[in-house]
Amino acid sequence: MNNLMSKKTFSFLFAILSINFALSQENEKSGTPQVLPRPDFHFPGNVGRTYLESDPPQFPQPAKAPKGAPNIVLILLDDAGFGQFSTFGGGIPSPTMDNLAAEGLRFNRFHTTALCSPTRAALITGRNHHSASFAGITEVATGYEGYTCILPKSCGTVGEVLSQNGYTTAWIGKNHNTPPWELSSAGPFDHWANGLGFDYFYGFNSGDMNHWNPVLFENRNLVPASSDPNYYMTTDLADHAISWMQKTKSIAPDKPFFLYVAPGATHAPHHAPADWIAKFKGKFDMGWDSYREQAFERQKKLGVIPANTKLTVRPESLPAWESLNADQKRLYAHMMEVFAAYGAFCDDQMGRIIKAVKELPDADNTMIVYIAGDNGSSAEGGIEGSVNEMLFFNGFPEKWQDNLKVIDELGGPKHYNHFNSAWAWAMNTPFQWTKQVSSHFGGTRNPMIIDWPAKIKDKGGLRNQFMHVIDIVPTIYEVCGITPPIEINGIMQKPIEGTSFAYTFAKDSTQAKGRHKVQYFEMGCTRGLYSNGWMASATAFVPWNPNRESFDPDKQKWELYNIDEDFSQANDLAVKQPAKLRQLQDLWWVEAAKYNVLPLDWRGSIRMNAELMGRPTLVGRRKSMTYYDGTNGLPDAAAPSILNKSWTITADIELNDANENGIIITHGGMQAGYGLYLRDGKPIFVYNYLSLDRTSIVATEALPKGKHKLVVDFKYDGGGMGKGGTITMTDSGKKIGSGRLEKTVPVQFSIVEGLDVGKDGGSPIDWTYKMPFKFSGKIEKVIVDLK
Repeated sequence: MNNLMSKKTFSFLFAILSINFALSQENEKSGTPQVLPRPDFHFPGNVGRTYLESDPPQFPQPAKAPKGAPNIVLILLDDAGFGQFSTFGGGIPSPTMDNLAAEGLRFNRFHTTALCSPTRAALITGRNHHSASFAGITEVATGYEGYTCILPKSCGTVGEVLSQNGYTTAWIGKNHNTPPWELSSAGPFDHWANGLGFDYFYGFNSGDMNHWNPVLFENRNLVPASSDPNYYMTTDLADHAISWMQKTKSIAPDKPFFLYVAPGATHAPHHAPADWIAKFKGKFDMGWDSYREQAFERQKKLGVIPANTKLTVRPESLPAWESLNADQKRLYAHMMEVFAAYGAFCDDQMGRIIKAVKELPDADNTMIVYIAGDNGSSAEGGIEGSVNEMLFFNGFPEKWQDNLKVIDELGGPKHYNHFNSAWAWAMNTPFQWTKQVSSHFGGTRNPMIIDWPAKIKDKGGLRNQFMHVIDIVPTIYEVCGITPPIEINGIMQKPIEGTSFAYTFAKDSTQAKGRHKVQYFEMGCTRGLYSNGWMASATAFVPWNPNRESFDPDKQKWELYNIDEDFSQANDLAVKQPAKLRQLQDLWWVEAAKYNVLPLDWRGSIRMNAELMGRPTLVGRRKSMTYYDGTNGLPDAAAPSILNKSWTITADIELNDANENGIIITHGGMQAGYGLYLRDGKPIFVYNYLSLDRTSIVATEALPKGKHKLVVDFKYDGGGMGKGGTITMTDSGKKIGSGRLEKTVPVQFSIVEGLDVGKDGGSPIDWTYKMPFKFSGKIEKVIVDLK
């Protein structure tokens, strides 16, 4: 017999393969594949002994998006209230939103989760935040299924699905959906933006970011600090979004794109260009009480709230504007001016992106979704405002008298400023409460605008159906003609839990009944349950109080609202209709069990401490860590924690002369942390206690040329968290300096900046040197020992 297989045998085997391939192709005729990725290519023709006896060759073709599938631009702002921007009656100009609203649709009953990471997880997966394991922000994760902040493989992202269905995908800006302990250069990288299905990422991997000195990544690579003295992060993000979009369309004009832009504004820090701050001078001297009244009237005139809506009352724990003295009014009015400039400039930069979209050849077939906030405006600045958010996260209040001293520096690079809680409440007009409070719409109801010239013809229309952030993904899938996959990369998928609202795009859908019938809410034990026009609500803590250890969920007070008739939750019906309230309370527990909401966890600041919570860490149980020059941007969660213990830093360095300068090691930055550096050859150790106090231990003499073993040793007093201790500095065994820290940071240095060796890659630990302050000598190694 001939060594070559017979023609008949070849034909039989490839017929089997062709049937399998044909079946996979048949699945695509009624939509896109339900199993991703698509099966490997198998030649569908006849194969003989040689190519002369075989059918003509065919190449596997790249996946193509369904015919007519639109480009998608999804913009998500941060910490923005319903009554913040002018498009929905607020006092901050938003011409980009105004223009989109005039061309498209406004949605006034769209809801988020009341916190950033959870909303973002729900946004990109179409599943509830506990289903996606994001009960809170990544920095407070705990070891329960709904609380790990590790996005399950069973919750495939919209980026992954679109990418495998013929789209190019990009994520620009804030990524707050990667576990902090996975953010170092050692990975793993499957939960980074690229690992979650996005072809391109340019942005930051944390809850917020310094807009003047950000720590940014392009895909998985740390971006060098800009040398532009006028650098500002929002502009940089817009530049990269525009560049990526134009490049993609010039290379593959027929391929649709999905662009997700999350600029991080208007989350703290409230940073803004000085010329924009000047535009708002005197604009908020009326105070928060009058602001709410004025915004409320504008909202009624615009029609974004019903005419019979009631303006809810100020919480008892917030002061009336007229109760303040002149200095307080001056400080708080200026804090609001800075915040307004911050938001207005962000909208302006988003306008640059929209302008670039409108100039594309297929602009009309681009659906732009602009969501003004991943939750309501933030009250985390506290009653008296803040110049350093880490004070809040470490459980310390601030005093307005201290903040007044730096009033002229607010918005600039020296402070992580945040306006006070009463302004946050005002930004959420006409609703009760703020960010973190998931029981009331002040925390969860955000403006949404959608523009899609090819499909939306009711220009300037308003839609009032109840919607939730989990509805975005199924809507995208429907308009793109994509079947939600049941399996991605070998993993069976959880069902999509949202409901498409594409039906509202029709011109005659104004009065259509909403299709999202039931939705639970939960965040830090604030709870809510929406069901067919009714809302049960239970608060837990005022959001401006970080200390939350004493709580009993069985003693929570529940309220009841008929939101079909009571848009702002102003009329509590709990006493009048106890049976209805009980029905919704019982349904809340059903939904909680269904979506991994349990167990309830009300702990506050203590959950920020990864060591106490037992979260994974690359440090593990090691007591000694060795780092080398070039270790930069090591995130806080991957760096050794020197909090509440004794420690020693040993640096083996070599000096070329007696006047070397630069950072040897630093952890943290302008908010809190420490730094060891040389200034004209003289070692200096600086400890930044939450920007309230900076203690400097300066060596008695400069180091001569040659090799040195520089040691900084800290002996902790003990007796609890945040206590003091004694510092001793030696050079090759010789004492060259000493001092004392009366207090130390108890919970966390920063959620933004980690550890750097050889240069400072974020904000400075103090203001005596210019970034990046690269070490001019040689660093052999730096050892951190924990005791």
